[in-house]
Amino acid sequence: MKIANYNGRASLIIDGRVVDLERVSRGHFGPDTQALYERFDELRVAVTSFDVSSSQELDITKLWSPVPAPRQVFAIGLNYHGHAAESGATLPSIPATFTKFPSSLSGPNDPIPCQGPTVDWEIELVVVMGKAARHVPASRAWDFVAGLAVGQDISERTMQFAAGSQFSLGKSCEGFGPIGPWLVTPDEVADKDNLELTCWVNGDRVQNDRTSDMVFSVSALIEELSKVTTLWPGDVIFTGTPAGVGVTSHPPRFLAVGDVVRSEIEGIGVMTNTVIPAL
Repeated sequence: MKIANYNGRASLIIDGRVVDLERVSRGHFGPDTQALYERFDELRVAVTSFDVSSSQELDITKLWSPVPAPRQVFAIGLNYHGHAAESGATLPSIPATFTKFPSSLSGPNDPIPCQGPTVDWEIELVVVMGKAARHVPASRAWDFVAGLAVGQDISERTMQFAAGSQFSLGKSCEGFGPIGPWLVTPDEVADKDNLELTCWVNGDRVQNDRTSDMVFSVSALIEELSKVTTLWPGDVIFTGTPAGVGVTSHPPRFLAVGDVVRSEIEGIGVMTNTVIPAL
């Protein structure tokens, strides 16, 4: 199942076409995409009975963030062996966790404001929770996941490393969290722990790796985070970025106005975001 926020309305993507969820459910589910995650198990069952013949052609420019208003947004640093190596960092023994402000999230076609001279890209697999998780063992973690999306954990590096490091602030400017193009349920992904991620800037491939290079798998992250706090339906986890970010390039390379960032994850989809002047 693919869940989309299509022009502000909860929708399904079926065979490349759009189905309005409120219409096909005869009002049983409303138009609020975020509200779906509170009823995700119910949706999984109900969708099998919908008449989806009244679909419409997909216009990708009308795709908004599939998680527009989560309660919590977590992110993980140094979670790929390659990225830790290029950063000259020791592998963490526990997930290096920080938060992004929910107001930083944006959609798969939204612009990235150039909020400073050292704005950087970071393609990431995004996990969205489908039920409340507290003290969940890794062996059961995927049962609590609603789905997966492509994400970019955009960072303003100068701000991030100022004042002894302020990761949350440096990664939470408005527009610094594109997510999309839709949410794909884990059952639709052939090998959910071994997905290829690729990021291009102006057509140059800058990142390419597989989620199997993660230091902490999705299951391990959910186990560790849920030991500390409840993960609520609709909460977001940015699971870390592979090697190839701008700050570790030789010489360092950062985003500038007019640059185009294309992000793709195998089995999920593609986002394209253009850098614009600071808001």
